[in-house]
Amino acid sequence: MDEGHVLVIGSAGIDVKGRPTQELEWETSNLGRVRNSVGGVARNIAENLARLEVETILLTAVGKDNAGRRVIHKCEDAGINCARVQTIPQARTGTYLALLTPKGDLMTAISDFAVIQHVNSDYLRSHEDLFAEAAMVVLDATLSPDALATAFELTTRHQVRICVDPTTPALALNLCQYIDQMYMVSPNAAETTALCGLEDPAHDYESATNAARQLVAMGAKVAVVTLGEKGLAYADGSGGGHIPAISTRVVDPTGAGDAFSGAVIFGLLNEVPLDEALRLGVTAASLTLQSPHTVLPHLSQEMLYNQLAI
Repeated sequence: MDEGHVLVIGSAGIDVKGRPTQELEWETSNLGRVRNSVGGVARNIAENLARLEVETILLTAVGKDNAGRRVIHKCEDAGINCARVQTIPQARTGTYLALLTPKGDLMTAISDFAVIQHVNSDYLRSHEDLFAEAAMVVLDATLSPDALATAFELTTRHQVRICVDPTTPALALNLCQYIDQMYMVSPNAAETTALCGLEDPAHDYESATNAARQLVAMGAKVAVVTLGEKGLAYADGSGGGHIPAISTRVVDPTGAGDAFSGAVIFGLLNEVPLDEALRLGVTAASLTLQSPHTVLPHLSQEMLYNQLAI
């Protein structure tokens, strides 16, 4: 495994998820189940990495409130180094509010992460030592344009590989100018329109493979386009291909993409072949889909390889 830690930068907060027992009726109260857990794209990836025994340091911001204390406690309990996390007085810890269908699929969501503005250029520059010593940097796209520019500047200066989660189609637009600096980028189908300039989102293996190859032609070393239940397509300098999804009973979709990213990065750090790293990612995503937890609390290297079935 590469020497050094993985530096993960981006959102951390609370996920609130509501799932009705029957088809949703609008403008009235619906019976169902509401859960809340610690979340945030960057934080979720960091926890998956830490549970896979990767030394992981998180840079983020939370409010000086009960939710913020909960986030930090959960991260530290999972093995994430939170020594450099900011706690901001008079700020609210970020919240992600998701409404699911009775089958567990995402219907819609609201993301309230204004606190991420404190993960700014000055904050990142004050921790340049963490960039210099990192084996890899992982970003989500919730960072401001100035913070993104600084993160890419520092990774370039210290010749550190950077992996990026575009997070949403709207946020993915901020990443276009940096594609040639990315080691890995992993958009979902909807995010390919922003990153690749496609008129229509990737929707099958052929269109997703073409999008991945276009991202590699634009300078990314590895591009992975995820297609949900249809699997994924990927490309690198030596070619490309696709991997099917695992047939899975969905309990909760939240966090599955972050589990995928964490397991793929774990594989790349351990220098396994790209297709094996991607299969590890698909396996981690499938296991997470079957769980009510945003991150599997019992995830381990042994579990991942024992369940590796594709």
